Amino acid sequence: MATTAWKNRFKKRQALVEQYAELRRKLKKEKNYVALAKLPRDSSATRLARRCELTGRRRGYYRKFRVSRIVLRQLASDGKIPGMRKSSW
Repeated sequence: MATTAWKNRFKKRQALVEQYAELRRKLKKEKNYVALAKLPRDSSATRLARRCELTGRRRGYYRKFRVSRIVLRQLASDGKIPGMRKSSW
C-alpha cells in the first residue's frame, strides 16, 4: 500500500495538470516551446502515473476498474464486481 505522502503527491500533480492544461494546449499550438519549458514539470500529463483508487499502487493497474490487479482479484472473489468472478479449474 502506498503511503499517504505518495497519494497526496499524486493528487497535487493531478491538480497541476488540470490547472495548466489549457495553457499547455495553447502554447503547443503556437509552437512556443520556450514558454512551455518554463511551466512546472509536474504540469505535464505524461508525468502522471495512474494509481489504484484503494491502495495507491502504481503497478498492475487496470484502467477499466481503476484498481490494481491485487484489489481487482479480491473484489472479484467477493462478488463486488458485477459479471466477474474468480476463475478456477
